[in-house]
Amino acid sequence: MDITLALGGGGLKGNAHIGVIRALEQEGFRVKAVAGTSAGGIAAAAYAAGYSSDEILEFLRRVDQTELFGRDPKDGPAFLGVAGVRHILDDLLGERTFGSMSIPLAVTATDLDHGREVILREGSVVDAVLATIALPGVLPPQSYHGSMLVDGGVLDPVPVRVARMLAPDLPVVAVVLSSPLEDPLIHLSPATIPGPQPVVRQLTRLRFGKALEIFAQSIDLGARAMTEMRLKLDKPDVIIRPKLGALTILSKVDVDQMVMVGEAATLAKIPELKQACSWQRSLIRRVRYRNLLNNLFDGYEA
Repeated sequence: MDITLALGGGGLKGNAHIGVIRALEQEGFRVKAVAGTSAGGIAAAAYAAGYSSDEILEFLRRVDQTELFGRDPKDGPAFLGVAGVRHILDDLLGERTFGSMSIPLAVTATDLDHGREVILREGSVVDAVLATIALPGVLPPQSYHGSMLVDGGVLDPVPVRVARMLAPDLPVVAVVLSSPLEDPLIHLSPATIPGPQPVVRQLTRLRFGKALEIFAQSIDLGARAMTEMRLKLDKPDVIIRPKLGALTILSKVDVDQMVMVGEAATLAKIPELKQACSWQRSLIRRVRYRNLLNNLFDGYEA
């Protein structure tokens, strides 16, 4: 049973993607292509590079979350930096390019200079991932092929359309890490942010802490609304939505717990996943999308 994945953003909640992939592997589904946005871009790149879900999980268990967001002199303007993230990505992905991936991979970003979504499918995978996770104001923007790029989730929180472009004949399974729009907004405690302690102490001061809480709530609300709109518009074949509770994009997480939640959400969708892989649904997709998606990459790739 072949599928393609669209992995959405969610900060450190993105560890749940590994649980989804792990359950899919165990149930006999074969991921033939993967698109990722923001944290989903990290999981997508790791899996497309040829690592198994167990290998990725073992790698993530060794990551010190308090060291992820240290600043580097070349980091642009933002609350936090990506020195730690860059080091981890270098260890995980090295100098891999999109052309060297084991399966087709695409990640999305937002081009601030031209006000558009871009689909990254060429060049350094590490550079592309740093661009797709660059949450505006929180993590520094990235210069990529002459453009200033930020988080792909700004315009496309779950890249269903991009995943469908990669494999039009296969069912698209969207993994959504944001809460439903009707859920209450999450209140962020700066003390729970993983990062350098001097930065965290500064943010916990009343003025900075309150400002960050308001900003996080606004980002959370906007991401939820955009996610629901794109899901209705792009119509994935199956939606998997792990129940992650009151976690923000920067919350410290228990990696194994996130993986378990991702696995549970996937196992609950197995009947729907099998139906999406049926020959009847395959025929419908072939008729509906093949002509529609011809040449849609033109004008979107960076």
